[in-house]
Amino acid sequence: MKTKNPVVSLSEFKAKASQMLERMNASGQEIILTQNGSATAVVQDYESYQGIQEALAMMKLMVLAEADIKSGRLTPQAQIFSDLRKRVAPGDV
Repeated sequence: MKTKNPVVSLSEFKAKASQMLERMNASGQEIILTQNGSATAVVQDYESYQGIQEALAMMKLMVLAEADIKSGRLTPQAQIFSDLRKRVAPGDV
């Protein structure tokens, strides 16, 4: 896969980490680190990492939901709300 992200050796990154992190934060691009000529790690800003983790979690939930639908594990919406109303005391809402 071709990438426009900077590819940097681990030793170069260690020597210039502060400047590279500043550049990464300014550009929004991840940095691909290599060791012995092979890509071994990706450095990215924390906000991007969190966004990716949240997107993956949503995708996992969608896959689980699709599996439930295919196997017929469904509960009608009216039943869900009826059960919730029974659990919540009148003064709680």
